[in-house]
Amino acid sequence: MLWRIFASITFGKLLFIPSYRSTDFEVHRNWLAVTHSLPLNKWYVDDTSQWTLDYPPLFAWFEYLLSWVACLFDPEMLKVENLNYASQNTVLFQRISVIFTDVVYALGVQKCLYSIGSTQGGNSPTILAFLLLCNVGLFIVDHIHFQYNGFLTGILLLSVGSILQKENLKAAFWFSVLLNLKHIYLYIAPVYFVYLFRSYCIEIQKSRLTFHFKRLIKLGMVVVTTFGVAYGPFVGQFQQVMSRLFPFENRGLCHAYWAPNFWAIYNIVDKILAVSARLFGWTTVSTTTASMTGGLVQEFEHAILPSVGPKTTLICTLLALIPAIVILLRQPNQPRVFVRAIVLCAFASFLFGWHVHEKAILIVITPLTLLAVSSHEDCRLFLLLSITGHVSLFPLLFTPFENVSKIFLVLTYSLASYSFLSALHYDPKSKSTLVKFRSWERLFLYGLVAVALFESFIHSMVDPSGKLPFLPLLIMSVYCAVGVIYVWLLFVIASLKTEKKISKQK
Repeated sequence: MLWRIFASITFGKLLFIPSYRSTDFEVHRNWLAVTHSLPLNKWYVDDTSQWTLDYPPLFAWFEYLLSWVACLFDPEMLKVENLNYASQNTVLFQRISVIFTDVVYALGVQKCLYSIGSTQGGNSPTILAFLLLCNVGLFIVDHIHFQYNGFLTGILLLSVGSILQKENLKAAFWFSVLLNLKHIYLYIAPVYFVYLFRSYCIEIQKSRLTFHFKRLIKLGMVVVTTFGVAYGPFVGQFQQVMSRLFPFENRGLCHAYWAPNFWAIYNIVDKILAVSARLFGWTTVSTTTASMTGGLVQEFEHAILPSVGPKTTLICTLLALIPAIVILLRQPNQPRVFVRAIVLCAFASFLFGWHVHEKAILIVITPLTLLAVSSHEDCRLFLLLSITGHVSLFPLLFTPFENVSKIFLVLTYSLASYSFLSALHYDPKSKSTLVKFRSWERLFLYGLVAVALFESFIHSMVDPSGKLPFLPLLIMSVYCAVGVIYVWLLFVIASLKTEKKISKQK
């Protein structure tokens, strides 16, 4: 069934090859050219294009391998000086490369299904296969906007699946590979560190603690070897690589399109206070200070509220991580608790991190999907976050055809997810589903529909001159941020309650 679903989805992806593509298309074409045409010591130095290589070394090698296939389609795409090159064969190759590498995603899903199927039974594996393989967020971001998140998420699921099957060394290997492909997954690294150290290296039996030093050595060897292989060839330019991976300079608190997180609300509150101060003459606020709603990737200072720097976001993130660390330490060697902790950790980084991209919400949604089939409470939260998170991606696509496509795709996936999960969590006694939204949650979803329509269609009608280009993005980001924070708070409470139930059962 999994591979049938995958084949059907692959056919759908082929239909979107001619669709809109973002600047990320040129970014990855440039990386193909850099890795194919330049010597190794120039990969992280070349600045012919503004889209310089800024992913970890294993992804650079990934692009290098792809480039040898790319030359069979059109060798011109592999010339570094051919900026913004997009011949038909170039587009065809890059689109197909994303579709082909999604096989890794399917393998990751399969790995997780082995564990889910053995514990849940029934239709759970089939429904979970649908939810993961048909993930509309990955479809929008990879197969229209253009990136390789499906391939990367597949590596993550291979690691999570290894944890679910208690294959700890395999899990460490796959996660180390993932970190060397895309460093954004450092978001969830604390969960891996705590879980593997507490569950694999420490054993407590009858109030007696045993530390397995040999296991720690094995674990360390897996991680160090993986990083050594990845960074070894670049040891001479290590500082340059790090500056590309972590460019804190000239990066503001928020990305150009504000991710729907805590800082989006913080920004809009500051903006409202600044406007109010000017209107009522409370204080003088400079226009440059209060101009962060221009949607630029730049550093800025807040007008009224205290300005936020990287250290502040780090402290907030660490504080938000506490629930995840607590449940991991109190319930070691519990794979399901591990998945719950990943969601909590990803939430914390997304909501309070520095310069968070809107696409990072997928790192929260994907592991939460694994929990949706086992608990009707987690299922409800998954549906709320899935709908809100996927709608928050709408500003990535803004052409007329894509406006219709994104609404159709998200609406279809959301309705299908609700239908399948409602049937899965059906209660024979009450003859109704256990998945029920509260009145204010339904009201929020109705409002989300209005926000989505405004962003996609209404704004262009009421502002044809484009005097307020950032307005729909601002409304979308702030409104979705309310929903994401709401789900996070409920998930924290649910996770702590679940931890208490497990403790009582023991």
